Amino acid sequence: MEKKLLLVDVDAGVDDAAALMMALAAPHVEILGITCCFGNTTVENIPVYQGASTPLLNTMKKDYFYGTDGLGDIPDADAPGSDQVQREHAVAAMIRVVSETPNKVTLVATGPLTNLALAVKMDPTFPKKIKNMSIMGGNMYSRGNIDICAEFNFAADPEAAYIVLNEYTCPTSITTWEFASSHSLPWEFYEKCTSQDSEKARFLKEIYTVTTGYQKRPIPKLRTLYRKPGFVSCDCFAMAAAIDEDLVTESIFCAVSVELNGSHTRGMMVLDIDDRLKKENKVSIAKELDMEKFKGLLLAALK
Repeated sequence: MEKKLLLVDVDAGVDDAAALMMALAAPHVEILGITCCFGNTTVENIPVYQGASTPLLNTMKKDYFYGTDGLGDIPDADAPGSDQVQREHAVAAMIRVVSETPNKVTLVATGPLTNLALAVKMDPTFPKKIKNMSIMGGNMYSRGNIDICAEFNFAADPEAAYIVLNEYTCPTSITTWEFASSHSLPWEFYEKCTSQDSEKARFLKEIYTVTTGYQKRPIPKLRTLYRKPGFVSCDCFAMAAAIDEDLVTESIFCAVSVELNGSHTRGMMVLDIDDRLKKENKVSIAKELDMEKFKGLLLAALK
């Protein structure tokens, strides 16, 4: 089987780590580079290609859902140091990697889209060189997690999300916040995954301690319309969709954009179901997936 080449742009949270572990465990996947931006933690906490440290307009609300270091604030004396930080800027690295292997790289974006927005501004041909793109972010039913109607990644830099969704013409799939919330995994399965006798399973369980504490809180009644009780690792859905293109079994295919001005809707993804925007490029928004395949990828990641 031909290797699936991935370039992964993260914001270094717990679920980004889980998504990377999923990709690294897949035998037919090769990660060409890991770039990062602000989001769940500062870029200084990430020993890879450092990218944007603030949104384009620098209006982000701080959120420490995954701890102040993005990995649950678990001390690790053996963690890689600053010597692992690459001198090349993340955006330059993205452009270089894709240019070296044009039309063969799948770009997976699991954080704010600032690096991607900067990449297309630096090189307008960048999106044309990408094979396809998988994004975790946005929403399709106007339900938010960081704001009333906005999901964290898009709300962190709405202008960047707007640029990406309007200027990237490569085939694009999106797994939204509501999609992830409605496809939570039973806690029994989470315990099965993280109780495997492996360093990876123990590591993931430890860094997820803060997050699972939040996730186990009672869910408000109205939120149960789309949020099922259980374990949710949002970024893993975008990664799984990139690893196995048959994983998503039902999608909405339409043009999308991002609201920039609303007092309650800034950062909300807008679905152009009736094609009023008359945009040529459409995206695929996940609605359903093969849960057994998804569980298998997560189990394999922690063996």
